[in-house]
Amino acid sequence: MAESVDMVERRIDALRAEIRRTVAARDTARTRALRAELRAAEHAWEQAVTDLAEELGAEPAAESPAPAGSLAPAGSLAQVGSLAPAGSLVPVREQVHHALTLLCVPAAPRLIAEVHAAFFGPSAPSLAANRLTHLRRDEKRSFETAPYARPYHLCAALTAAHLAPARGLIAVSTWPLERRVVGPLSPRVDFLTAAVRIARRAGTMPDGSAPVSKLLWRFATNIPGATGSPGTLDRHDTVDPQTVIRAAEAERAVHAEADRAQRKAAADRARRHLDDVQQLFGSTLRTLQGKTA
Repeated sequence: MAESVDMVERRIDALRAEIRRTVAARDTARTRALRAELRAAEHAWEQAVTDLAEELGAEPAAESPAPAGSLAPAGSLAQVGSLAPAGSLVPVREQVHHALTLLCVPAAPRLIAEVHAAFFGPSAPSLAANRLTHLRRDEKRSFETAPYARPYHLCAALTAAHLAPARGLIAVSTWPLERRVVGPLSPRVDFLTAAVRIARRAGTMPDGSAPVSKLLWRFATNIPGATGSPGTLDRHDTVDPQTVIRAAEAERAVHAEADRAQRKAAADRARRHLDDVQQLFGSTLRTLQGKTA
């Protein structure tokens, strides 16, 4: 497994160097193709590291992890660049990326922490809410210094109205703008999308995973018809993933088209008026709300 990780890392390094050259040469088509290759290599590296971590998971941890399934305080987030808790080989920044990749929608730090704890193991120690600002600053500074040099950046979701950073929501730079923009209907649509993603993943997990069951139950209790019979509302181990998927998709279908149109309009506006940095980390120009040209 270590050799496989090394090979992927060498490929990632080569792709990053080539992307820098094509950006400097303003070869947009080649840059786009290379970035797609880089994303694929990044995902391969993450899977290889995850497999390696699972293989070594039987080794005793130096410290006892936090109780599985515990919910991090609101506003908590992994510290960029720090190492994961004892017993984990995955850096904190990548723990956040793993959780967001599973959810596939912008998410708040407390949900990111809970998803990682349920599906990937103990998450990083919680931080104060004001550290979220430092996270974005670090990621923004990295992008400004070397655009597209990293496989991904943890960036901001953007409000559809002002194209400003959405408070408390983290996204991934490789996602299309339409997914990173949040409009009036987006919080509910994204909640339902996340519920479907979690339910599908939960359906592939071994029975008896209490953290996963509790996480799925918390989503299900906020979706009409997702918990099955009324008598099971207080039993997280009785929630059926397929029932959650059906209920979430049925409600999502009601809002999806309007939400998609609002997000597309905002994303088109962002592409016209924002530079690359602003498209990832938001703009403070409130006048963009009324621009249509």
